[in-house]
Amino acid sequence: MSLDLFSFLEKKPLFYDEIDYERFPRIFSRLRPFFPSLKVVHIVGTNAKGTTGRFLATALHKEGLHVGHYTSPHIMRFEERIWIDGKEIETKVLQSAHAKLQNMLTSQESEALSYFEYTTLLAMLCFEGCDYVVLEAGLGGEHDATAVFEKLLTVVTPIDKDHEAFLGETIEAIATTKLNASAPLLLLAKQHHFQVYEIAREIAKKKGAKLYLSEAMLSEKVHAELFACAKKEHMPSYMIANMQTAAAAMLLLGKTPRKESFCDARLFGRMSRILPNVTVDVGHNPLAASSILKELEGKKVVLVYNSFKDKEYESILRILRPVLKRVEIISVDSQRIEEKEKLQKTLMELAIQYNDFNTIEQSEEYLVFGSFSVVEEFLKRIDA
Repeated sequence: MSLDLFSFLEKKPLFYDEIDYERFPRIFSRLRPFFPSLKVVHIVGTNAKGTTGRFLATALHKEGLHVGHYTSPHIMRFEERIWIDGKEIETKVLQSAHAKLQNMLTSQESEALSYFEYTTLLAMLCFEGCDYVVLEAGLGGEHDATAVFEKLLTVVTPIDKDHEAFLGETIEAIATTKLNASAPLLLLAKQHHFQVYEIAREIAKKKGAKLYLSEAMLSEKVHAELFACAKKEHMPSYMIANMQTAAAAMLLLGKTPRKESFCDARLFGRMSRILPNVTVDVGHNPLAASSILKELEGKKVVLVYNSFKDKEYESILRILRPVLKRVEIISVDSQRIEEKEKLQKTLMELAIQYNDFNTIEQSEEYLVFGSFSVVEEFLKRIDA
């Protein structure tokens, strides 16, 4: 077997029709003694996991701490997934950790682990020696690979419908799956569905966990500091809520959030202005679309778009329709992408003009939205 990490990962599928929830805990139980005990902050939710985690990791690092942040998926480079003390992991460090992990695993285990399971173990090896690790769940909560590690604090970002085939068809089912991963300290960001609060209280009571609501924890002074940071950094309004959640997490960790804590902390691909007339966002569900609609109120943009089959693209397009001049469909090479004819039919039914994406025009304002894959393909096309 090749010791090159990227060649090894290319052989693993990124997505599965069925998931073996017993495999990873079983393998990790044998490997546990090889992994250091770390102070883990677990981030679960549907939206805002990446930005909330990056805000928190950056703020902790600015306290003089050695901090790791694991996020997924990546846009252009695998190294984006593993951040330590303000920088993406170096490739040579990744390759060294990969060789170490290969020596820990049997050949059967190495082959059986999914892409995300393997990279989660890899990241945790890279984080050895960190004072804190901010660990973002991939899909779900209790069955996610990140859930096997002992956690100091669980931060729950806004929960909405997504990945229903694995998480359940209702908000109650999805919230239960995510919240079942809770640590003894549980922090709930502001939610859009009242059911999430009810389920959080039930699960906290059952687990004997202490439940905190981020919106009730911050003083007026901290709120003012966060708004000042957001203004300085030209952040979209929904980022302020993510900063508030990260600030509340800092308080639970015994730290004091300041305006400087969150400066220079934004994660690329979240309403990122990459050209004077181009904004990219990796959001891919109705909740993300609603947040973007608020930011674009009163504007008209060309939407560069495509969607995976399992996403609610009709709802997304319906939400964004008031700000759309037209949609330009960008082709994405993936078995998961929706058939072009079906997407076109939906656009016609919604009376949204569309054509194929070819290039950007300086006279137009563009929003690139739909998924990490859409943003990645766009960046390749314009060589950004």
